Amino acid sequence: MLRILFLLLLAISNPAFAEPLVLLNWADYIDPEVLTEFSKQTGIEVKEVYYDSDEGRDEVMASSNGKGYDLIMMNGVAINNYQTQGWLEAIPSPAPKNLSLIDSRWKEAFIASNEYGVPYFWGTIGIAYRKDLLKDPIHSWQQIFSPKEELKGKINMMNSAREVVAASLKSLGYSSNSANKSEFKAALKRMHEQSEYVNTYIGVTLDKSSALLSGKSLAAMMYSGDALMLQDLSDNIKYILPTEGSNIWVDFLTVSSVSKQKENAWKFINFINQPKVAAQIANFVYCASPNKGARELLDDEFLSNQTIFPSKTTLEKSEFYKPLPPRSLKKLTKNFQQLVK
Repeated sequence: MLRILFLLLLAISNPAFAEPLVLLNWADYIDPEVLTEFSKQTGIEVKEVYYDSDEGRDEVMASSNGKGYDLIMMNGVAINNYQTQGWLEAIPSPAPKNLSLIDSRWKEAFIASNEYGVPYFWGTIGIAYRKDLLKDPIHSWQQIFSPKEELKGKINMMNSAREVVAASLKSLGYSSNSANKSEFKAALKRMHEQSEYVNTYIGVTLDKSSALLSGKSLAAMMYSGDALMLQDLSDNIKYILPTEGSNIWVDFLTVSSVSKQKENAWKFINFINQPKVAAQIANFVYCASPNKGARELLDDEFLSNQTIFPSKTTLEKSEFYKPLPPRSLKKLTKNFQQLVK
């Protein structure tokens, strides 16, 4: 009995005895060495569970009611919905000290994000294409949604209904947040018309087997950071932010309201927001860090890369997402499911 009591007390006082923190995340979205170092310093292991789309993450959360996950990576537009569902833990007061290093622009970009999420990275969604295999350079969404014959069956679109309809809206000159009935209907119609030119609605892989590298696809809708990973493998990949504008995304790290390890979860968030660690992750993922201390440690080549840090002028027509009305969201989901079948 005394031995059991001793072990229980040891488990409570020693983080090495704690269950692993479970992080619901995109694949390859954090440097594994950071996880190893965190475990080495604290005795707390971090186990990742992956999703491959925002909708996929939403399904995982809905089916489990948030149980089984301590840390959840999510896009900013989802925070308000997740908070309304009761799935998120508010940032404690006082907040972990390194959160003061986060640029307030990104903290306040979405409804409830300042109270429930910690900005992780930000970037854009644009078009990556094979500049050596296309006759004309791509500069707009119009060229993707009303493409030339050489792109037939050669376009990769994202596996995300919201992202695709937003790009379609932009190609028509509308706001990516439009829920205007006629504008939304026109965007859905254009998505269907484009479908015969689409190779797949699964994002291209980011290794040597990538369809963009092989030439199976000549253009792909993708995140800025993903495009940079492919550019490391080939100088023939060019990434552009379309002239009509696009989405400025922000990913947030959040803590589950039903986590039994909230203290350790916040400890992890504080750890990765040390400037040196945040800069290390930025270099690994090729994304713009919202951490002001990290930016001071990143080299000039990284900071001057306009794919990572677009100019203010380039970003003028781009927007943060806002939640869509339930009716529009339902209609969008139904139409997108028809496309990906």
